[in-house]
Amino acid sequence: MKGPKEEIFGRIRSANIHTVPTGRESEYGQIERKYRQTSSIDRDAVIDCFVDRLHDYGSGVFPCREYAIASTIASVLRNRDIREILVSAGVPAAWRPEGIRFIEDHNLSYEAMDQQGGVLTGCAIAIALTGTIVLKHVAERRALTLIPDYHLCVVFTEQVVETVPEAIRQISGFQAAPLTTISGPSATADIEMIRVKGVHGPRSLDVILVESATT
Repeated sequence: MKGPKEEIFGRIRSANIHTVPTGRESEYGQIERKYRQTSSIDRDAVIDCFVDRLHDYGSGVFPCREYAIASTIASVLRNRDIREILVSAGVPAAWRPEGIRFIEDHNLSYEAMDQQGGVLTGCAIAIALTGTIVLKHVAERRALTLIPDYHLCVVFTEQVVETVPEAIRQISGFQAAPLTTISGPSATADIEMIRVKGVHGPRSLDVILVESATT
């Protein structure tokens, strides 16, 4: 039996089959795009920019080498007094230090997710100019990274690009995979212009920034 989402998507696909081309697709392709589409600074400057943006958003940043990912995760969680944490699908066993309980999502209820200390994930790509982290969801549910109050994300320096167009070109290869974009901890000022954290996602974000072995 189809759910409401599948039914809506089915109707959209059916309607698109009968859509008559407007002939303006080529016009759209000819629009002059003067914005910068490639990086104009060296790799060290790109990483520095990314770190600055994360700090501006109030995120913690913890640089380390690849061999020290697990020990850095242990240190960060210990400082936050977190002894158990949700873990997204695909997080390697090598990232999981002893002394921390890692909870896999086996159809956990939203209430159960909300009761955990946080969630640990990797990322698909990161954008320096906007300080944005892009999560690509394949096996895990998006709720896993939206409901817990704390998010610890592992980002490799080679995943960081400078500009949004660079990221979009890579994202286009993800096909239909659901994505979540994160620019610092969740916050809103929609209500009476009062900034409130944790409304649409985690209240706190820490990033472990892993330097490649060749850096």
